Amino acid sequence: MGSTSFVAEAAAKLAAGFKGQVLGPADIGYEEARKVHNGLVDKRPALIARCHGVSDVVAALDVARKLGLEVAVRGGGHNVSGRATIDGGVMIDLSPMKDVVVDPKGRTARAQGGATWADLNPATQKHNLAVTGGVVSATGVGGLTLGGGIGWLMGKYGLALDNLRSVELVTADGEVLQVGKQSEPDLFWALRGGGGNFGIATSFEFDLHAVGPTVIGGPIVHPIARARDTLKFFRDATRSLADEQILFAALTHAPDGSGAPVAALVTCHCGPPVEAERAVRSLKQFGTPLADGIGTISYEQLNANLDAGFPKGALNYWKSNFLTELSDAAIETMIDCFARCPTPMSQFLIEHLHGAVTRVGVSETAFPHRKEGYNFLILAQWTNHADTSACIEWARESAKLMRPFFAAGRYVNYLDDDEAGDPVAAAYGPNYRRLQQIKAKYDPTNVFRMNHNIRPLA
Repeated sequence: MGSTSFVAEAAAKLAAGFKGQVLGPADIGYEEARKVHNGLVDKRPALIARCHGVSDVVAALDVARKLGLEVAVRGGGHNVSGRATIDGGVMIDLSPMKDVVVDPKGRTARAQGGATWADLNPATQKHNLAVTGGVVSATGVGGLTLGGGIGWLMGKYGLALDNLRSVELVTADGEVLQVGKQSEPDLFWALRGGGGNFGIATSFEFDLHAVGPTVIGGPIVHPIARARDTLKFFRDATRSLADEQILFAALTHAPDGSGAPVAALVTCHCGPPVEAERAVRSLKQFGTPLADGIGTISYEQLNANLDAGFPKGALNYWKSNFLTELSDAAIETMIDCFARCPTPMSQFLIEHLHGAVTRVGVSETAFPHRKEGYNFLILAQWTNHADTSACIEWARESAKLMRPFFAAGRYVNYLDDDEAGDPVAAAYGPNYRRLQQIKAKYDPTNVFRMNHNIRPLA
């Protein structure tokens, strides 16, 4: 399948107007193009179609169908499970498609399917506008948005998907649809949380909001010996947050390279400076921090602040679940588990959801997790392959010990590739059956199955 003749055959089958690049295993550039963010993922597509536009996407999908090959779709390539690539199939690579067009008067932006938040945020911040993005700027706009979109602005403006106006989508049969509330409303509902199950999203149109050029935000770090008090303080603080403020907590390691374990809080307040300064005062007055990085910062910089902690090529293995509550017992278990953390790049992250996220009905979008509360992420990350077994075992054992505190819900963007049971059903809860019905309408043969797959309803 990966022979030079096969690649030549595939290239010949592409339309003469194909503007992108076709790569096979013997071609220069293939090794780099096949890599995704997670270095633990090591797949070898038979063919990589690096698309430069919608017509390229349609042509690549047509070639895959004619050759009888499975398809994977790469946007930013950041998803931890590595579903953007495939062994022996066709990777339809959108990463060259990074254009972002901003309408400052209409307060909208359109981003192509390969754009990252590092592409979108600077473009919108030129006009002091923003939309809820991720917390790591290397994350793809498409993957984050289609699965949810947790970010620094979600308390005030909702998830990334809550700000979608329309999506340009290439369906399984090669049709190009403009999907919105007025056009294909059922499909638009499904795209807001349903991931890459319904087609290849080649561009996204967002509503923008007046944010920046600066916000108040950043991390504040406490000794690991104060972890218990820090997490209880975090729990108390999140009970009365303004919509404009987001607050996360982490058991992590000092960013100074020492590898020392620490307890950290990270915040963003996107409201007026006077209100923001008042809101973060209690964070600054709590305890005796090792480091206080909370201050005035550009929104663009805030979105890139954590990038260094998530380098491309590092090996990643994640476990994640919403919590029923952040109880004292859950805090004690987290601290005990983190004490056995095998590498200084690994961490536990607690994300708090409130405000605008919770004012959307469970069935209004495919994303069903609309209660105020906490998402818990076990993030094992390392660079030495010799540490793989220890890191994976630590993550699995930590998840096992935390299970008594887990709610039924899962965040689809954090699912790994070896989940037991039916994690996709858990990710969509009461919306799963409707998603299966829509999947059956738009992709009845499950062409788009290299994802956290929603099985078509028979």
